[in-house]
Amino acid sequence: MPFEEVLGQTAAMATLARALERGKVHHAYRFEGPEGVGKERAALAFAQALVCTAGVLLGCGVCDACRRAVSKSARPPEVPLHPDVIFVGRALYPPELIGGKKEASEISVEQVRRVVLTRVVYPPHEARHQVIILRGAEELSANAANALLKTLEEPRPRTHFVLLTSQPDVLLDTIRSRTMPVRFGPLPDAVLRTILLARGLPEESLSELCALAGGSASAALELADPERRAARENFVQGVLGAMRTPGLGAAVVFAEGVERDRPWLIESLGALAAIFVERARSFVAQGSAGARVQAERHALVVDAMAAIERNGQASLVMSGLVASLKAARQLRPGRPPAVPVPRR
Repeated sequence: MPFEEVLGQTAAMATLARALERGKVHHAYRFEGPEGVGKERAALAFAQALVCTAGVLLGCGVCDACRRAVSKSARPPEVPLHPDVIFVGRALYPPELIGGKKEASEISVEQVRRVVLTRVVYPPHEARHQVIILRGAEELSANAANALLKTLEEPRPRTHFVLLTSQPDVLLDTIRSRTMPVRFGPLPDAVLRTILLARGLPEESLSELCALAGGSASAALELADPERRAARENFVQGVLGAMRTPGLGAAVVFAEGVERDRPWLIESLGALAAIFVERARSFVAQGSAGARVQAERHALVVDAMAAIERNGQASLVMSGLVASLKAARQLRPGRPPAVPVPRR
């Protein structure tokens, strides 16, 4: 059953199931939550339930209609083969199909007009309902959002919208007021592990990926890229090596050579923080007092991540971090090193 294939989102799927069971499906939903937690999979399962021809309330997943609802065309645009499951998304359609607009940063009003508004004036083509799924709804341009308003205000019978967004606050107030929120949370580690194992990732890599992914399956899969993993490992070993070297020279040398890209640096610091968490757990299991030192080191790394997020200079933050990690405590101004890691 399609609903059973959406993992880790029991409350959200129960909300949709109740609406289907009671025959009170809202005309416009807003699926909001982090990227990579199953919002699009849930929208497709919902669409399958609405177009299923087998008489199964939550969709059978095997009839021709259900299969076409989730099977995408081999050539651009890669959208569902079922004519009553309509996708909208930035750069989803070739420019020539939407008036020549390339949509580098937003969903254009031309896409909304040509893909949505020309369709919703007609009844469903072959199913009981038609479903319009807007991927990345926060990327709607102001004109595109306004073009949708009349349809959201006066929906046609058996037409349903599902807006997917990780940034609901960016949407126009008028869009939010006309859509019913269904909230999706970060995936539990157990669910992430299930997904990653199904993708063939090795068991030994899962703890790090779960720690870094923040409950997002898509983030975990990106983090599993071999080059990114190797870069993170080099960074972590570089910090640990500098910590073991006497004096502060190695800390300064390492800090000067560190990658300045902020997202990558925060990701790599997250991997370092995960190392100290694992060490602390190991010491706790052994009943050793060393867990306190590892916990303090974890806190120092978290502070460094916050400093980088505040646009702190990478070389200064990293040199201060390594020096503080060596002491397992924060080194304050006026005490070496000269550049401490700012505390939150």
